[in-house]
Amino acid sequence: MTEISIVGLGLMGTALAETLLKAGHEVTVWNRTDSKTEPLVAMGARRAANLAEAVRPGSLVIVCVLDYDAVHGLLGETDLRGVTLVNLTSGRPEEARRTAEWAGARGAGYLDGGVMAVPQMIGAPGALILYSGSREVFDRFAEPLGQLAEARFVDADPGLAPLLDMALLTGMYGQIAGITQAFALVRSAGLPTGDFASTLLVPWLRAMGELAHRWAEEVDAGQWGTDVSNLGVNKVALDSIVLATREQGIEDNLLAPLKHLVDRRVAGGHPDHGLQSLVEELHPGR
Repeated sequence: MTEISIVGLGLMGTALAETLLKAGHEVTVWNRTDSKTEPLVAMGARRAANLAEAVRPGSLVIVCVLDYDAVHGLLGETDLRGVTLVNLTSGRPEEARRTAEWAGARGAGYLDGGVMAVPQMIGAPGALILYSGSREVFDRFAEPLGQLAEARFVDADPGLAPLLDMALLTGMYGQIAGITQAFALVRSAGLPTGDFASTLLVPWLRAMGELAHRWAEEVDAGQWGTDVSNLGVNKVALDSIVLATREQGIEDNLLAPLKHLVDRRVAGGHPDHGLQSLVEELHPGR
């Protein structure tokens, strides 16, 4: 059985440790605030008296802390020779690449991860963790990593899992922005948002979400035309929505960035293009 240490016992780190304990692994836990280890010790975990006890040669060390600065701050004075480090801390691609180099120079194997789940989902169907970096590390520890969530290796570039993590979160936050703006508009008319969400908004978003498959193919092919609503039509719609929003006494902050991109692309001479072409405004074609 693999020796596994969990460094960082926030909500996610605690969920990781609990899942591995339930799977029968020997788990050592360490946290800056020692009291957070107590519920896990009651479940059978070993409490490390210090960080060096948790980060031992031959062990799999899963780090889940606030940010990459915290990773370096905690492990900067620790001997990493012979350690396998799996970093499930959220951060930027360049931070992951620098940390992989830093860990490798100090004798550690390294794998970076993007956790696509909330703590309550860890160990349950639907949880996904993206990994990038050392394929050898991923293959060697496939069993415990797979017990945490569906484990998907995406690339040898350590920065790719964080990039995909951020891309997925970007899609989520964009959806949240639209939902929030929609709720404000409905509430301004004195209507219940619950009924609106269940009978109208959620089915509509599911249907519209399916467009992503087609748009992705068109973006990859550089095809910007459309046989549905073009940008000229969408500009008129967005102009009306923003005006109606203001007339209802609602801020249009969440919709304004999208309207800005549509306005700019139409002004640039592309009113006949589809909405998928807005990616060209953000990242001009290769």
